[in-house]
Amino acid sequence: MTLNEQILLFQHLETERLILRPVNLDDVNDMFEYMSDPEVAHFVTFDVHKDVEECRDSVLGYFMANPTGKWAIEDKNVHKMIGTIDMRIDEATKSAEIGYVLNRSFWGGGIMPEAVRELLRVGFDELGLNRIFATYNAKNTKSGRVMQKIGMQKEGVLRQGAVIKGELIDKVYYSILKSEYHSS
Repeated sequence: MTLNEQILLFQHLETERLILRPVNLDDVNDMFEYMSDPEVAHFVTFDVHKDVEECRDSVLGYFMANPTGKWAIEDKNVHKMIGTIDMRIDEATKSAEIGYVLNRSFWGGGIMPEAVRELLRVGFDELGLNRIFATYNAKNTKSGRVMQKIGMQKEGVLRQGAVIKGELIDKVYYSILKSEYHSS
């Protein structure tokens, strides 16, 4: 069984405050709440969603069409989908990239580090990955802070290495190795 097939065994995950589960059509309104927020969309590749129908198309075409390594982040206390997180595995290098987005109303509460830590656990302990990394727009220091909090190390900056919404941006790389994860 490939790593991408194995990850399907972990579609439902739970932490102290969160449930990580597949995104479904019941999440459209919750997702629209943050995907229509210009401040949330500012640093990510997706554009601000103009209406619920556009968000529904995103759920169907991206999350539900291929749910491998993609989770809704549900807050147990409010029973609401508040963001998404994904893990894209490279079988050849036994590595994975993590990406995430969170409703602005939940920023600063430790939600994202909690969700990412759970994916680190699955990646290293269950899937046997060797390296997990994440990148962020250098102007989005809050995303970089999440990576620092979970023990990732800065690898470097790809200067003007990506284009987001027509703007060249510096792309910052962070990673953690299995040996570092287990020694922390």
